[in-house]
Amino acid sequence: MSSFIPTEKIEQKILLIRGYKVMLDRELANLYCVRPIALRQQVSRNQERFPDDFMFRLTEEEVDEMVSQNVIPSRQVLGGYLPYAFTEHGILMLSSILNSERAVQVNIEIMRTFVRLKKMLASNTELSRKLNALEKKYDAQFKVVFDAIRELMTPPVPQPAKRKIGFHHG
Repeated sequence: MSSFIPTEKIEQKILLIRGYKVMLDRELANLYCVRPIALRQQVSRNQERFPDDFMFRLTEEEVDEMVSQNVIPSRQVLGGYLPYAFTEHGILMLSSILNSERAVQVNIEIMRTFVRLKKMLASNTELSRKLNALEKKYDAQFKVVFDAIRELMTPPVPQPAKRKIGFHHG
């Protein structure tokens, strides 16, 4: 079965908050094709299924930080609510309270994306370990090569959004 949601679209929605890889309620609602308020109502009715390591509500400071880092364009996008952040396990639990074929298919794609990200991280860790072993084996003349490889392995630092050219009203 081919993926009906591009993996890249899901990857872009995964954020690192409080040391967890999470997705926000509004992004999940969008993927599930339900209104965010409907998703939050279902979660409220099934609160016992969502312990703190499955889901948590963002603080005002976390939302302000997301706005300042251009993760979200403004607080108004959230519709006046502090969003819920769902971990991988919380997203899996969502499929049990959202009884629709779409929810099941979306969750399958999201889980595949989380697994793919874990594999990428594991392979990067393994590569780093092998690189350290090689560096110990060879003398200082290869230090430049090892440093260049390490620099290529580090993820790029996100750049601030560039201002658009032209007249801006409002």
